[in-house]
Parts: sequence; structure tokens; C-alpha cells
Amino acid sequence: MRWTKKDILDIESLSTDEITLLLETASGLKEISDRPVKKVPTLRGKTIVLFFLEPSTRTRISFDIAAKRMSADSISIAASSSSIVKGETLIDTAKNIEAMRPDILVVRHSYAGAPHLLSKHLDISVINAGDGMHAHPSQALLDMMTVREVKGKLEGLQVAIIGDVAHSRVARSDIVGFTKMGASVCVSGPPTMIPPGIESLGARISANVDAAVEEADVIIMLRIQKERQQRFLMSSEREYSFRYGLNRSRLQRIKPDALIMHPGPMNRGVEIAPEAADGPFSVILEQVTNGVALRMAMFYLLAGGKRNADSD
Repeated sequence: MRWTKKDILDIESLSTDEITLLLETASGLKEISDRPVKKVPTLRGKTIVLFFLEPSTRTRISFDIAAKRMSADSISIAASSSSIVKGETLIDTAKNIEAMRPDILVVRHSYAGAPHLLSKHLDISVINAGDGMHAHPSQALLDMMTVREVKGKLEGLQVAIIGDVAHSRVARSDIVGFTKMGASVCVSGPPTMIPPGIESLGARISANVDAAVEEADVIIMLRIQKERQQRFLMSSEREYSFRYGLNRSRLQRIKPDALIMHPGPMNRGVEIAPEAADGPFSVILEQVTNGVALRMAMFYLLAGGKRNADSD
């Protein structure tokens, strides 16, 4: 199929064919990162702006490296160095960036819907790099890529998402993505961290973390997002680790071929024990590696897809 979308804003708006195209394109581009010279000229002359209004390590650097691997020029803008601190609106800032003729704007914002708003006002492509508690499409796609790479499929797998689901944009995107691709998703964690109506996205709720972990082919652990909580929703981190963390005793109950994942940053000893994070079941660093390839695929399809399709 040919890529026709201007933007990548969430998983809901992607069809299964589009998700498959992104995953297969990323798989094909992954070997570039293993070459002695890690660069191809595919997007030479293209300009990508990384507009991050929230802190980020993995996502921002991954998008930046992905742009450079494709020979695109990338420019990073943080909230503290933008004119937003002087009172300029988000839309005015973005339209001024667009007036300099970049090709893609990658946006991370603390408000849900900010990238969607910008996409309506801009002619250039917009990629959502995480908006509030709403969506994180590139993380969900790299998660699916990692599972597909190791398991050889997504359909029919049991995926358990454990932890602070209520405040996690990754959880929402993962639920939609894995469900679309034929996996079954269950969520588990403290009742105070399971949002009402999460079943509408396709997940079932398990009140028993042990059962959720034991049944899962893929276990995705989430950190407690204290920065999004008005107050800590558990009595202590020690209690949380005992009741809901992937600790040493719970690790012994998982399937022998289960995968352990985490979108990062990890809080070791809280939601995940070092034995789980660093052990043979973990594909956490593989997620990070695949993040570069997946974001290369996003740039390729958005900035080069039409040109490449026309030359077929």
C-alpha cells in the first residue's frame, strides 16, 4: 500500500494496514543502525523540527538520531527556549516555525490534543511525540515492533499492562494498537490508577496482578507518574512494589517465554525489580533500539513516501 496520511497523531486513526506498513518499513530500515557508517541519503534536504514542551530523554534523542540517520537536518526547540515563555500562543509559535519551511514538526506537549490542534493549522506534517495522558503513537508502534520481532506475530498474544494506567498515554496507545493487531490486552494495578471506562478501548481489567502476569505473553510495566497525580495514590512505594510491582517472587510465576517491557524511565525497586529489568525475559533495551528504526520509518513515509510511491 501507499502512505497517504499527512500526520501521525494517534493509533486510533491508523488502520491495521498502515500499522503493518510502519512496522515493516521500520524492520527494513533497522539494519542501517548496524552499519559502520550509520547514514543513508534518503531524506537529504528535508528539515525536521523537534518541538518538545515536556522533558524527554529516549523519545527526543531517538527522533533526533532517526532524522540524522536519514540525512535530514534536525532542529530541537525546548519550551524554555521558545517564545511561548514570552506569551506567544502555541499556534503562533508553530506557524512561525512553518514559515521557515521545515517538512515535519515533531511535538510533545503536556496538554492532550495539542498536536491534533496544530495539525489542523499547519500544512506541514505533524508527529505526536506524546500529548498529556492521551497518546504516544511512536512508543506503541515500537512496542509492537519489538514483540513482533521476537514472537513473530501479534495476533493471539496475551498482553498485560501493569501499573499506573490512568496517567499513562503509553498504556492507552498500547491498548488500542495491540488490540487492533489481534492481541488480547488486560490491565491491572491499584484501583485508584485504573481509569473508568478503559474497557472501551478494548482492554479487560484484572483485579489480580498475579493472574495477569502468569497468563501474559507480554508484560508491560508502567511507572507511577507522580508528576500527573494530585496526590500519591498509594500509601508508600514499598507497599506498591509488594502489591503491584514485578518483584522477584512475581517474576518466578511468569511464562518461560514471556517478554518484559517498560517504556521508561524505570523506577527500579518500585514497579520493576532489577532481576526483571536486566534478566533474560527483558527486551527493554531492544525497545529503545527499535525506537530509532520506527521513527526513521515515520520520517520516511511522511517526508519521502509520496516521492517514493510516485517513482514506483
